[in-house]
Amino acid sequence: MALIVQKFGGTSVGDAERIRAVARHVARTRAGGNEVVVVVSAMGKFTDDLVRLAEDVSPTRTAREMDMLLTAGERISIALVSMALGAVGVESASFTGSQAGIITDTSHTRAKILEMRPDRIREALGDGLVPVVAGFQGVSTERDITTLGRGGSDVTAVALAAALKADVCEIYTDVAGVFSADPRVVPKARRLDQVSFDEMMEIAATGGRVLMLRSVEFARRHHVPLHVRSSFTWEPGTWIVEEDPTMEEAIVSAITDDTSEAKITVAGVPDRPGVAAALFRELANDGINVDMIVQNTSAHNVTDISFTVAKTDLDAAMVACEKVQKDIDAATVTSDDNIGRVTIVGAGMKSSPGVTALMFETLYNNGINIEMISTSSIRISCVLRADRVADAVRHLHHAFGLDAE
Repeated sequence: MALIVQKFGGTSVGDAERIRAVARHVARTRAGGNEVVVVVSAMGKFTDDLVRLAEDVSPTRTAREMDMLLTAGERISIALVSMALGAVGVESASFTGSQAGIITDTSHTRAKILEMRPDRIREALGDGLVPVVAGFQGVSTERDITTLGRGGSDVTAVALAAALKADVCEIYTDVAGVFSADPRVVPKARRLDQVSFDEMMEIAATGGRVLMLRSVEFARRHHVPLHVRSSFTWEPGTWIVEEDPTMEEAIVSAITDDTSEAKITVAGVPDRPGVAAALFRELANDGINVDMIVQNTSAHNVTDISFTVAKTDLDAAMVACEKVQKDIDAATVTSDDNIGRVTIVGAGMKSSPGVTALMFETLYNNGINIEMISTSSIRISCVLRADRVADAVRHLHHAFGLDAE
């Protein structure tokens, strides 16, 4: 008997018929001789509706009360899914994040899991029930309701799978798995049968919108196999597993794109020790995550530092930079929110020369200028003009032989 954690996203439980379809699928999984734990998100765009309602009610909204509000969506889902399971003859019990023993830190709206105490989930399984757990939420060490950030239901599912030592964590969504590129951008993108944890982490971090990065990191750390599947077709999808050293990896597995970031340039900075430290410490103190960083070669003892941040953090990042501008003797601080990032990802890049050259040649041959470059052993990212991102993805997808037959 296998223990399977099945997570269903918002589109998977978007209406009554979708919830009934989920219940039937869980019943089929149980009939196959498996134990099942279900994790669900809020229905459809219900969380967005709650955010808009909060904005209409008050211009000032504390993070604590937003967490209290937004967790209502998942509580509705778990009750409805549990009722639907009862209708198909499967006994179940619903649990909020706190009832499921998900203990977090005190950071409202973006809490991190500190400990898992799934005693009640184990008891429900022992009683022959299907536990239905609210994703995206937990309870802090100060006994407040917290949320894990957007996509947090994936983290809930993986954390439960790790704590319960489940055989697999299945993530059901509205796509059939992980693709070699966004099918909306590249119609010839193909579904990948298997992806390593390292590759999936890079895909998630650079614009892949299938899995939340934190959930992949958690799964890798705790050796939880992930299976991304469609809740509309129920067909097998993409497995995210440990890298198999005996298999020859594809040179490039996927091309990702992201237009959710902006670039900040701090220009005319004296080339002396401590300048970058002061700048990025100020950003860190304000809770701003920095992604790509490029520092130009010093000329006449001054240099420029450019870096990217999420567009949602741009205003706060500009304030932080302007706060330290005088202290570091920088000439100017400017921003640009009309950029995008294109990334090639592949475990095979580690042992394949010429990948970088082919990427740059492809962009050059199609008149696409590169503004920033960042690399790892299995990833190359380039910042471009936002209006050229889709073209770049299509050309690179073809150049690296990823188009479907």
